[in-house]
Amino acid sequence: MNQPELIIFDCDGVLVDSEIIAARIEAELLTAAGFEISAEEISETYAGLTFKDIMLRLEERSNIPFQASLIDQAEALVDRRLANEVRAVDGVHEAVAAVATQYCICSNSASSRLDAMLTKTRLKPHFEGRIFSALDTPSGKPKPAPDVFLFAAETMKAEPAQTFVIEDSVHGIAGARAAGMRVIGFTGGSHSYPGHADALTDAGAETVIRRWGELKATLEAMAVWSDGA
Repeated sequence: MNQPELIIFDCDGVLVDSEIIAARIEAELLTAAGFEISAEEISETYAGLTFKDIMLRLEERSNIPFQASLIDQAEALVDRRLANEVRAVDGVHEAVAAVATQYCICSNSASSRLDAMLTKTRLKPHFEGRIFSALDTPSGKPKPAPDVFLFAAETMKAEPAQTFVIEDSVHGIAGARAAGMRVIGFTGGSHSYPGHADALTDAGAETVIRRWGELKATLEAMAVWSDGA
């Protein structure tokens, strides 16, 4: 492969520094509902999942039945905080502008939240018309299902095997790998934790970058590496 056909960016924790904001709110709500958990544990164990899926996994783990109304409460609180606090990850504007092939976003966030975050961080012009929310795919299945990645590749007319994905979470990487795509891990968000890079590598990322300044050289190197080399 001399040049990937498509670069897919995750959004939360990759393009915008939103994961830590959401994790803090979700931890507060879950703790108040009877399951004590920290924002750090949510970031380390559950980043990349929808809040609904986090709740379902915690219900299985604890046998605590959470109220479904928590989902709407969390969404409203997160949207309000993101509107005031979300920032682009340092260096991302320059990194995206330097990508030489077609690219897009695949995210578990709702389209309305993606639009608000990308508009506030001035990233929207880079991705206009190429923003895929898992909730809007034909199946509606969020990551770690591969559906949003495969839908984006089909829409962009790219072969999955010749698509690179940039992800910050184990669950996102699982979805990209299930789609037959190659993955670069990213640990440049404020929610990153000790051992983050190792966790992403163990999940299937071929390499991990911490700063956007590393992207160009990494893409060039991966274009000549065979998968698993």
